Order: sequence, then structure tokens, then C-alpha cells
Amino acid sequence: MVEVKTRLFPGDGAIILPLILVSNWGENIKKMNLLARKGKNPFSILMLLILFISAGIQEDKWARLRQQMVKEQLASRDITDSRVLEVMLTVPRHLFVLPQYIHMAYEDTPLPIDEGQTISQPYIVALMTQCLALRGEERVLEIGTGSGYQAAVLAHLCREVYTIEIREKLARKAAELLAKLGYQNVFVKCADGYFGWPEKAPFDAIIVTCAANHLPPPLYDQLKEGGRLVIPLGSTLYFQTLTLVIKEGRKPRVEYISGVRFVPMIGEAEKKKR
Repeated sequence: MVEVKTRLFPGDGAIILPLILVSNWGENIKKMNLLARKGKNPFSILMLLILFISAGIQEDKWARLRQQMVKEQLASRDITDSRVLEVMLTVPRHLFVLPQYIHMAYEDTPLPIDEGQTISQPYIVALMTQCLALRGEERVLEIGTGSGYQAAVLAHLCREVYTIEIREKLARKAAELLAKLGYQNVFVKCADGYFGWPEKAPFDAIIVTCAANHLPPPLYDQLKEGGRLVIPLGSTLYFQTLTLVIKEGRKPRVEYISGVRFVPMIGEAEKKKR
């Protein structure tokens, strides 16, 4: 079992260099001044300056694409929660997709990630998040970390996110990226999400980003009274119905949101189909 609390640590990976350079504007100016005072190679200073400016231009490009995404794909449909719209404008989705699909990061489509999995289209991420009706103090459980994008969105909207990924490679990669981006309120565990995270329960909200043909009983048990759970229910081979479950004692209140198509939940969920 792998359990990782995200934390901020130094990194110089190419995938986050533009973000680091832009977010540390003042710090990088100080570094260039320090290099100049120490008589360092002017070429090194020039290269740092070029990278700095280039990163700013790139971030402006991604910001424009996020604005277009929110306007045309979310606000024009039924995403009305202002906090969700604001967060979708903020989280750098392009950092959570594979390099070969980065040019499609803000398009209205799901994209492949590692291990044969997918990152949901922006609209579905926003819709599922909106269903949780988060206000800021909640503890949220996510089943199916994937690349970590949904967890990053949730992290802006609640107090703590506990996210479970059954595939170890995805769990490690998502935990590392979330840490590099500074998400300190996200906790990642590699385990079978069917059983939830009982030692951290109860949760105010639960979001399941993989399809199941039934609601896993451990997840409902770990939901607080009055809590909200959103899950794609139905055939794991074809299409499902995005379903909102609100805990009201032993008889949950159920609302059907939309038709969807998700990758199947594996592990214990597969055994229950037999």
C-alpha cells in the first residue's frame, strides 16, 4: 500500500518550469540581480530572462484557453456554481494530461492518460464537482485519482481531499505532481477504492470517477448523514447514469443527473458482478 501526503518540495521538471517561473516572478528577478552582482556569465542571466518571459507568454496562452473553456463549455451549459467556475479558470489542466495531448487539454473531450485510463472532459469534472455543493470546510473522498486533476479542482473548494487510486503507477505520479504544484490538503493512497478509506471516515462528500453497477456499501457507510455522493451507475461496458445519492438514514435520496461513459471500477467491484 502506498500512502502519500502531498507536500511542496523543490523540483525543476520541465512540465512545471513555466508555472514555477511565472508564480515566482519576484524571486526570479532577485536571482538575476544576484547573478549580476556576482559577475556571473551574462549569457546565463539572459537565458534565465528568456525562459522567464517565455513562461509568461505560455501561461497567458493557457489562461486564455481556460477562459474560453469556461465560457463555451461550462457557463453556457448548466454549470452555475460560481466557485466551481472560478476554480476551473484556475487549475492548469494542461499539466495533468500526457505531453502528446497537451494541445487538446482544454477541449470538450476526455483524453487518454497512463494505464489505459482517461481524464474526464472539463464539463463532466465541473458537473460532478457542482453536484457535491461544496462550501469550503468539507472533507471529501475521491475514488479514482487518475492523473490528479479532479483532486486538484476539489482541493480549492474544500478543506481536505482523500483520493484513492488502485493503480500504483497512477497513484505515485498523481501524488508527485500534486505535491510539486503545492496542493498540501490532498492525501493520495494506492488501494481498492471499493472499500473507501474507513480510518479517515466519515466524509462530507464522496465522488467516484469510475463506473460501477451498484453503489459500494462501504462508501455509503462512510458518508456523513446528509452527505452527498456522486457516482456513474450502470453497465460498466457501455453507458451509465451519473447519479447523486444524498444520505438520509438507511433510505438514501437518489437523483439522476445525466448519461455518461466512464472506465469501469476494478478490484472488488469486478467480483461483485459475477
